Amino acid sequence: MDLRERTAPTEPRLEHTVVDGVATVVISNPAKRNAMTTGMWRALPALLDDLASEPGVRVLVLTGAGDTFCAGADIGSLRDPGGRPQALAVEAEEALAAFPRPTLAAVRGYCVGGGSQLAAACDLRFAEEGASFGVTPAKLGIVYPASSTRRLVSLVGPASAKYLLFSGELIGTERALRTGLVDEVLPAGGLEDRVRSFAQVLASRSQLTQAAAKEFADGREDRDAYWSEQARGSGDTAEGVAAFLERRAPGFTWTTGSAGAAPTSG
Repeated sequence: MDLRERTAPTEPRLEHTVVDGVATVVISNPAKRNAMTTGMWRALPALLDDLASEPGVRVLVLTGAGDTFCAGADIGSLRDPGGRPQALAVEAEEALAAFPRPTLAAVRGYCVGGGSQLAAACDLRFAEEGASFGVTPAKLGIVYPASSTRRLVSLVGPASAKYLLFSGELIGTERALRTGLVDEVLPAGGLEDRVRSFAQVLASRSQLTQAAAKEFADGREDRDAYWSEQARGSGDTAEGVAAFLERRAPGFTWTTGSAGAAPTSG
């Protein structure tokens, strides 16, 4: 999907495509730098559920339309005294973090507030030079959600998380890379090709390895025996070794759906 050549929709929305095993979800609200409306927050978990149920989807890319990732929540929605927009944002963030396949945020321009929440919920983040990152609740008198704070701390460490949260200041790609907020920084014009090629790399790898690694990296500690059983019955290890010895591309067959629904941690 060419993310730069898009016509502005009549209303804010989430768009998506699936090409060669890669689902691309586009945050599209160009009139407000792709700010997330209440309706967009509400729609994201259902969209992710639909994409997770498609066996052909092996990777998810999240990005913004045009030259901005996401400038946060639509400020008008934050006037809700009941805090419903924030609850919806946390629900969307958690749904993204729980997506069963690798997720990659492709960031151009502003990645601020709720945009940073969504990017942090992805497994990986690639950014184009010139992107700006900020966690801005201190500018609005908002208490940042506990789960979002813990996720930010796990990415950048307590000191950098406090800098971002206490100040609300924006940081550039150099500092974001140094602190671990992003994984790669690409030169201007290079993000699209790099994301496309790396997504294909991810799509070619063993979903068994990826799914187990994602759970372990995210702190799940009660499923060692489950994943050992999956590995024994999958055939992926035998296929991977055979492909290596025969100098060919492996044809891994295990999918997140093949093992049935996995129980969630308490």
